[in-house]
Amino acid sequence: MSGDPLLPPIFSDWFDRRGWRPRAHQLDLLRIAGSGRSALLVAPTGAGKTLAGFLPSLVALAGRPKGAKAGGLHTLYVSPLKALAVDIARNLDAPIAEIGLPVRVETRTGDTPAHKRTRQIDRPPDILLTTPEQLSLLIAHREAAALFAELRCVVLDELHALVTSKRGDLLSLALARLHRLSPGLTAIGLSATVREPDELRKYLVPQKAPDAPSLADLVVVQGGAKPDLRMLEIDRRLPLAGHTAYQSMPAIYDLIRAHRTVLVFVNTRLQAEYTFQELWRLNDDVLPIALHHGSLDAQQRRRVEAAMAAGQLRAIVCTATLDLGIDWGDVDLVVNIGAPKGASRIMQRIGRANHRMDEPSKAYLVPANRFEILECRAALDAVEEAAQDTPDARIGAPDVLAQHVLGMACADAFDPVALYDEVTAAAPYVGLTWEEFEQVVDYVATGGYALRAYERFAKILRGPDGLWRVRDARTAQQYRMNVGTIIEATTVKVRLARSLRGKPGTVLPKTGRVLGEIEEDFAETLTVGDTFLFAGEVLRFEGLAEDEALVTKAGPGTDPAIPSYAGAKFPLSTFLAARVRALIADPFEWDRLPKQVSDYLLQQRRRSLLPGPRDLLVETFPRGGRHYLTAFPFEGRLAHQTLGMLLTRRLERARLRPLGFAANDYGIAIWTNRDLSERIGFEPRFLEDLFAEDMLGDDLEAWLDESAMMKRTFRQCAVIAGLIERRFPGQKKTGRQVTISTDLVYDVLRKHQPDHLLLRAARQDAATGLLDVRRLGMMLRRIQGRIIHKALDRVSPLSVSVMLEIGRERVYGEGADEILAEAEAQLLEEALA
Repeated sequence: MSGDPLLPPIFSDWFDRRGWRPRAHQLDLLRIAGSGRSALLVAPTGAGKTLAGFLPSLVALAGRPKGAKAGGLHTLYVSPLKALAVDIARNLDAPIAEIGLPVRVETRTGDTPAHKRTRQIDRPPDILLTTPEQLSLLIAHREAAALFAELRCVVLDELHALVTSKRGDLLSLALARLHRLSPGLTAIGLSATVREPDELRKYLVPQKAPDAPSLADLVVVQGGAKPDLRMLEIDRRLPLAGHTAYQSMPAIYDLIRAHRTVLVFVNTRLQAEYTFQELWRLNDDVLPIALHHGSLDAQQRRRVEAAMAAGQLRAIVCTATLDLGIDWGDVDLVVNIGAPKGASRIMQRIGRANHRMDEPSKAYLVPANRFEILECRAALDAVEEAAQDTPDARIGAPDVLAQHVLGMACADAFDPVALYDEVTAAAPYVGLTWEEFEQVVDYVATGGYALRAYERFAKILRGPDGLWRVRDARTAQQYRMNVGTIIEATTVKVRLARSLRGKPGTVLPKTGRVLGEIEEDFAETLTVGDTFLFAGEVLRFEGLAEDEALVTKAGPGTDPAIPSYAGAKFPLSTFLAARVRALIADPFEWDRLPKQVSDYLLQQRRRSLLPGPRDLLVETFPRGGRHYLTAFPFEGRLAHQTLGMLLTRRLERARLRPLGFAANDYGIAIWTNRDLSERIGFEPRFLEDLFAEDMLGDDLEAWLDESAMMKRTFRQCAVIAGLIERRFPGQKKTGRQVTISTDLVYDVLRKHQPDHLLLRAARQDAATGLLDVRRLGMMLRRIQGRIIHKALDRVSPLSVSVMLEIGRERVYGEGADEILAEAEAQLLEEALA
């Protein structure tokens, strides 16, 4: 029997009919929420987090008197993924129908039709499942106060994945507004295991002071079956570079044949298209294999999700769009192609297999090159130890706050003091000073003093009553069209157009179905007749019409390109990087590595040396009439690219005339016409000075001022803060238009207002995001006094991997792999001669 005093009989009966017993954490959450307190539930995959999160709401709604009029929106559920919101709605339908509850559940995402979104304002459901962006739009609505007046519970799913980004900042501000609109609100956070649960507990409840944090209650579920995680080992030799894993495709296909349903995760949309095509090429059994990534048309994604839920697919090749929480119990294997880049990320992904607490999740890691074998080994060890690498808590971004301030003006006139009190109740903004808040409001009102002469930058106006209001209806409409913090590259739709009868190659615009979107930069490289892979098809480009790329299906024998996507690469986490360094430095651990990797490390030790876990190995050698310097910090591509830019500046000052640099996740290579070995030998402190921490001072500032990457960072902040709109009523700016607009503003602000809010926001982002300056600073501190130089007469085995990054073109697939293989063979022959 499932009897419990907290559980009404109709729920106990339902558990009994299902042959279940309510779990302790589900009852704990019911008890806490019933007393009006907020709570964080931390639980492993398959522990029933979703049911636990909704149980208090379902019990409360079931207790309404029969025939009572619906009381408006009762529970709000926020998910980081559209697909997860749709999946949760489907899973909620079962208990609601089986128990016979008079509860209406609806979803609201960017894919929801406009007429349905309008109806949800006028006649809200009992439970609304939505995303952070849609929540921001809801609280900025004129009817927000009425809509949320009866709100009793908000459930934040996959909270650990939300709070580490600007999206989490935006959600925290929305949550602070909900707490004000509905003072008795209970917030429930659902999270996978995290390193610092207190950071999430602060996020859920209003904060009062930075040094006296308020915390939600904590419920932790212990136990759960240990995951069955392995590395896929094949007989074929893996290269030192490349990310296609083409050597492993036959083995991956065999895994699909041997299992019921498989999720094949890749790290980028580009990899997804390539992997799907390769698996179909091997698919002699004609197994139902599907493709799922964020650039595909929404209807196509929904069809794939529905087919998966119905058990009609044997495999889906997917990206992070299916990373979180999707509950497909029939999935019995996860395959992750490429290095996971983080321990927590791979734990999240492998939890999609056997999505039940008492069954082990089964997964394979598939390294694409020999360095990824090291990463995968480090990740396997971290999972075995249940170690986590969750990022640190964020300080709220000022550009996100500017967007929120405008949204609150769209909802109603606001008093700045009251809004400041509300904003600082959000955990990321608890340390915000009144002066900083005033600067944000002034920016929204004027654009800043350097731009205040231009009326179009004035978004809000202050009335005689001291309240701030949105300037006009057009400004409010532009806000609604541009809300959110996810800055995707500008895209064009891909439409499968129909050919004019009797005239092959002549297509009709606006005919045929939309397959999805490709990035504008890629579309502009295409000429009529070019072919490319998209949505699992080989397509022939027929031309551009307005904002659409018109395509037809290509015939056999074509050699298609694959669309490239910006911002798709995950950085190697600091946590895994440290483990990789320790693994390389300890020969006793090499027995756990494939022989081709241990042999490679042994060759490096004989030819040069291997650094200790805290050391920095620097190698110098001549090749092809040039002189090279390679260094191996193992701190991720972003930090290495920034390091490369700063080192080349210093080498230029030293009159060593650097010609260029290349970087990957593991190291950097710089080349010049001057003999670096000779200079280092002549000046004993040369390398210590070259890698000195003070490069993050004047050198960094000077580089940031002229860096194209800094302009890109500023561009993203300007779009989020509403300085530059991507979309207007009836039109959408091209990527080039946005770039030109923001670059002009950037130059004006640098000259006339160097302390402008958005320049500060861009620098804050540079420290932790695109340029990874904070991580670079930690590395420079780590290596002080621990730089080891090795002067060589030719390239070393370790240097081959980063040398392969030099001059790589934007090609993908077997052609690119063949080019890399040829270059690798030549370099290794030199290294081992």
